[in-house]
Order: sequence, then structure tokens, then C-alpha cells
Amino acid sequence: MQKLLLFIDKTSTFVGHAFSWLIVGLTLLISWEVFSRYALDNPHPWAFDVMIMLYGTLFMMAGAYTLAKSGHVRGDVLYGFFTPRTQATIDLILYFVFFIPGVVALCWAGYTYAAESWAINEHSNITADGPPIYPFKTVIPIAGAILLLQGVVEIVRCVICLKQGEWPSREEDVEEVDVEKLKEMVHVKAEDIAKLDELIPHEGSAR
Repeated sequence: MQKLLLFIDKTSTFVGHAFSWLIVGLTLLISWEVFSRYALDNPHPWAFDVMIMLYGTLFMMAGAYTLAKSGHVRGDVLYGFFTPRTQATIDLILYFVFFIPGVVALCWAGYTYAAESWAINEHSNITADGPPIYPFKTVIPIAGAILLLQGVVEIVRCVICLKQGEWPSREEDVEEVDVEKLKEMVHVKAEDIAKLDELIPHEGSAR
């Protein structure tokens, strides 16, 4: 079970990392549009819509990643003082009362919006030949489905915590530095560090 949970964590992390590159494209597009508008006096009416689509896609596809890293906003001021079982109980209630109904509604409505958009070949009406909107609307149910899958993983974690009294491990985004392995890589021994420390003047030694 733990391997399956971590696999889904890794999948959400991979998706989040992959779509995070959209911020690079968004930055380049904004920079070019500003230059084109003010330096070349040649603004592009479609640029604003494309910026919204890029940012919206980034925002939606990062939802499961953020949930996998337990990065969504919560009242940590009180929550952090609770025992793991109390935390899991609160989370479990909130998942079933708010999260599951909300995300299921997002998937269903997103699928409807996307299907209608594809059916009419929807384009932005900001210009006569605006950018297509149906790929952007397709992101809505996809992002919702991935978020729902990660939510099921979090619900399972809550159940495990209620049984074991502690939270199960989750996939870490950034690994801690292994000092011992680092010493081996650079061929440094603990005695060498101790000798180096003796050469550094400490506070009060110059008195």
C-alpha cells in the first residue's frame, strides 16, 4: 500500500514539475509582448488570452502536486498542536464534506465545458482570429481527475494515521543533504574538519 501511495505522490510531483516549465514560457511571452508593444509599437491582441491560458494551466495542474506536498493553506496555528489522530480525523471529515464533492463537481463541469468547447471549435472572441480555447478547457477535467486521485491517497493516509497513531511517510520533493556521503565524495574525514575548526578563531579567543 505504501509503495502505491508513494507512486501516486511521484506521479503528482512529475506532473507538477513538468507543467512548472510553463512559467518560463509565460515569462518569455510577457517580456516579448511588453517589448513589442512599447518598443516596436506592435501589440498583439491575442497575447493577453494566451497569458491567461498559460497561467491557468500552470495553476490547475499544480494542484495535485501541492496536495502531495501538503502545501495547501490550512490553519496551522491550531492544527499543529493536535495529535496526529486528531489531525487525521479533521482532515478526513473535511475531505468527505468539502474536497470530494468539490473536486467531483469540478471534473464533471470541466468535462461538460470541454466537450461543448470542442463541439463548437471555440476560439477567443477578443479578435476575429483569436486563439483556440478548447485545449485550455480540456485541462480542467484532467487537472480535476489528477487532484481527485491525490485526494484519495490523502484519505488513505488519514485512515492509516487513525490506525497507527502517526502519519505515514510521503514523497519528499527535495532530499536532505547526506553529510556522510558528501564527505566520501570529496574525500574529507571528520578529523580534517576538526583540524580546520581549530584554525578558525572563535568568539572571545582574541581577547
